[in-house]
Amino acid sequence: MVKLLHCVRVLGRAGLVEPLRPVRAARSLVEVRAHGPLLGSVLRGARHQPDAVALIDEDGQRTYRELHERSAALARALHGSGIRSDHVVALLCRNHRGAVEAMLACARIGARALLLNTGFAGPQLADVTRREQVVALVHDEEFAAVVAEAPPEVARFPTADFDALIASAPSAEPARPDRPGQVVLLTSGTTGTPKGAHREVRSAFAAVDFLDRIPLRARETSLIAAPVFHGIGFAHLVLALGLGSTVVLRRRFDAREAVELLARHRCTAIMLVPTMLRRILDLGPVELQSHDLSALRVVLSSGSDLPAPLAEEATRRFGEVVYDLYGSTEVAVATVATPADLRAAPGTVGRPPRTCVVRLYDAAGKRVTRPGEVGRVFVGSGLRFSGYSGGGGKDTVDGLVSTGDLGHFDAGGRLFVDGREDDMIVSGGENVYPSEVENLLATHYQVRESVVLGVPDEKFGQRLRAFVVPVPGARLDPEALKVFVRDRLARHKVPREVVLLPALPRNATGKVLRRELR
Repeated sequence: MVKLLHCVRVLGRAGLVEPLRPVRAARSLVEVRAHGPLLGSVLRGARHQPDAVALIDEDGQRTYRELHERSAALARALHGSGIRSDHVVALLCRNHRGAVEAMLACARIGARALLLNTGFAGPQLADVTRREQVVALVHDEEFAAVVAEAPPEVARFPTADFDALIASAPSAEPARPDRPGQVVLLTSGTTGTPKGAHREVRSAFAAVDFLDRIPLRARETSLIAAPVFHGIGFAHLVLALGLGSTVVLRRRFDAREAVELLARHRCTAIMLVPTMLRRILDLGPVELQSHDLSALRVVLSSGSDLPAPLAEEATRRFGEVVYDLYGSTEVAVATVATPADLRAAPGTVGRPPRTCVVRLYDAAGKRVTRPGEVGRVFVGSGLRFSGYSGGGGKDTVDGLVSTGDLGHFDAGGRLFVDGREDDMIVSGGENVYPSEVENLLATHYQVRESVVLGVPDEKFGQRLRAFVVPVPGARLDPEALKVFVRDRLARHKVPREVVLLPALPRNATGKVLRRELR
């Protein structure tokens, strides 16, 4: 009962439910369970505020009524083309209205929408479409050459043809599916082939996982800079529409345009990955101060590590509005670092929402509770990971799912991520967590970003190799950088090699592709 009351309070504070109108609130929650969170949110918006703007992209605005009507017609057209509730429809789209309409249409049919990474090459797309048994591809025209490598029996629906499809849609509505259409996200694939991760909404209160520690509010405006095919982008698309807010989308991220959009639409929130935040700050104080960003209350970073120096710089520039969400494709939300957390404990990923459980376990499955002691990170939340499309899943302990990371809590209960389980190296019998060295390098005034990896060594078993991107114009001396680390960390943590690079290889969501560096 205490947890239920907490959920109601959080949703009421955000404006997602109206405690004084219990019938309306109950109907909204039932709708979400019946149709899924995305379609349920749009149906709610179309009923309660049909003329409110739901979405703004390069082509203009879409109201909640328009999203509802167009996605219903698109569903009829796709159903008329043979798409059924047991089918998988893959989407290869950038951030724009067509991607949202396609997801909504799949939900209406009950089909599974598989969100593909826009950075896929043709062979990778072909492999994923075969493995996931995709029957149709919705894609932007720019990806025609990539899509051409999919099996010929896979139907193609270019988003540029949506107007014509909708205009010619049959009038007969598809039968209501037995279950809501799922959205399947792919893992990042930074260490291997991307896998389809299935998640089930365990509770209509799953939005509390996000809203408990992030002050998003109803009927505001959010810029989703992160790709919508990524977990953070998709989650906040659903959240914003559930809150009856306006979502601002752009096909490609441009730092200067993002700042202009924040000011023009009086956005209260922006969702991005750390590399995007870095590019915005690189515009410089003169450019940033020329825009009125006083409405901005939430700068939410997720998707990869937020270095403490970057969080501190963003806080100096924008104020106490920076939040860092830690999670994964499999577990969704694990913890959130609020501005107060980032100020008190730089480098932390914060605390779990009250609706989430985060625990640490050792290699034998014994719980780790002592502050500072490193363990494997396991999470339980309102969004349950139910396995990968090709079979298999993540390790579980006591009903909690592994993130694949190692971490420790401080005395205040804040979580720190020490690195991936498979990134920890043993050098000369000593355990070394590369993230500790990366975090130190991030404080060097000539280092823009870095990655530290373990490589084979005949004498020590493994040794550290640092890949470093200098700040523009810097003349960085690799030997001096080794001395910088040696003066501050134990000797076995000093990289034996420092490789200077113009940029780190990243995927479309900003994660470093460590396998390419290896």
